[in-house]
Amino acid sequence: MRLKPQHIQPVIMAGIMAFLMTALVTWINLGLRPDFIGLWLKAFAIAWPMAAVAAYIAIPMAQRMTKAILARLYAE
Repeated sequence: MRLKPQHIQPVIMAGIMAFLMTALVTWINLGLRPDFIGLWLKAFAIAWPMAAVAAYIAIPMAQRMTKAILARLYAE
């Protein structure tokens, strides 16, 4: 199977979002403790695969919702 952009993009997008969100939530909940990096990376390792699965589900839904919103906004 040859990989296509729609196979890779959700994984990259999920990785970026999980990286940023787990950093923020770990910092808010625990502060900058000496073990912050380890705790953050553990949260990230759990969150990224979950976020990738969610992205594969959410992207088609978001596309349909966007088209429906735009169709209603610009219906003539």
